[in-house]
Amino acid sequence: MASTELTIDEESVDGVSKLILKGRITSFSASILQYKLDDVLASGQTNIVINMMQVGFLSSAGIRVLLMYFKKAKEMSGSLHIENPSENVVNVLGMTALDEMLLN
Repeated sequence: MASTELTIDEESVDGVSKLILKGRITSFSASILQYKLDDVLASGQTNIVINMMQVGFLSSAGIRVLLMYFKKAKEMSGSLHIENPSENVVNVLGMTALDEMLLN
C-alpha cells in the first residue's frame, strides 16, 4: 500500500533538483519522500524544489520529513522549498505556521 500512495518524479534543471509529488503523504509514504531526499542530497544537489500541486494529504510525518530536509539543505548551503502547493498542503502548512518557511 505505501508504495502506491505516493509517486515522485525528478528532474534536474540548472543545478536544482525538482521533485514532483503525486498522491498522499501519510505516515507510511513519508519514508518514500525521505529516501528520495536522501538520494538527492547524496548526489550533491543541495537546492531542492518540491512541486506539491497533486498532493491531496500531508501528514505530520510528512511535515517532519520536509522540516528535516529543509534544515539539512540549509546546513549544506542549499535550499528546499515547495512550489505550487495544493489547497490541502497550504492549509496544513498554514495551521502549523510553516507556510512562510517552506512556501517562499
